[in-house]
Amino acid sequence: MTSSDTVISTAGLTKHYGDVRAVDGLDLHVRRGEIYAFLGRNGAGKTTTIRMLLGLVRPTSGRVTVLGTDIVPGATAVFSRVGYLVEAAAAYPDLTVRENLDLQRRLMGAGREAVGEAMDLLGLSGSADRRAGQLSLGNKQRLSLARALLHRPALLLLDEPANGLDPAGIIEVRRLLRRLADESGVTVFMSSHILAEVAHLADRIGIVHEGRLLQEFDYDELRARTGAYLDIGVSEPDRAAGLLREQLGLDRIEPTPEGGLRVFVGPDRGPEIARALIGAGLDLTRLVPVQEDLESYFMRLTGGGS
Repeated sequence: MTSSDTVISTAGLTKHYGDVRAVDGLDLHVRRGEIYAFLGRNGAGKTTTIRMLLGLVRPTSGRVTVLGTDIVPGATAVFSRVGYLVEAAAAYPDLTVRENLDLQRRLMGAGREAVGEAMDLLGLSGSADRRAGQLSLGNKQRLSLARALLHRPALLLLDEPANGLDPAGIIEVRRLLRRLADESGVTVFMSSHILAEVAHLADRIGIVHEGRLLQEFDYDELRARTGAYLDIGVSEPDRAAGLLREQLGLDRIEPTPEGGLRVFVGPDRGPEIARALIGAGLDLTRLVPVQEDLESYFMRLTGGGS
């Protein structure tokens, strides 16, 4: 990947709040035109990272580069090419949708036509003359997305972009982001907790936990990392795991928080495993085939159980 292909780059990015390490040695590389999903539990460091990318929070240490510009105090010109939505949807409540967008248009130096285009894009034309304070949570989120998009940025930084949207709205936003990436080459860096939507949308996924990047993979790698396994409830799980390794040659075995085992084989191995465990005098209480998805993989990786 050349420097011209890199839209976001961080090296050793770290942020401390007293004794708390919100972000700890984060190395990110986001390519031009891709949708990068940044996943993590609440408190994992997602929003702090996005704020440092935007220059809203100063890192304790490390380096941030966005669109080829080092993000340091005074580096503001690059943000004319960036659209963002961080945390809760925000707008001037006493101004109408149209007035909010016109104000944003003038701040960003966009043409007058940008307001109508943004409202059409986000389905807000019917609410153009409603005050922002009277909008539903979903339409407030649409308005914030319209503000982020109306100057046609090269990079979108979105913190929970589907927040407050109904299922139809989530699908609309998913299609919109996919179209912006595929047709206009816009790079999207988004945090989200709606893992099923991320699995449909993202080109690459990074999982952050306690401020550290645990894993990074593209969609094809996700399918290789997730897969079928057997969820097994058995007495003496440590002895059972050793038995399955020695007798059946199974190497992908993990303990579960519930005191069972997760054995990464297909359901066709179930009868053989059951015979081996019962034959060794172990009590078999559960043997359930499971097809893992992004959500269960995420929970397993971050210590959240099944």
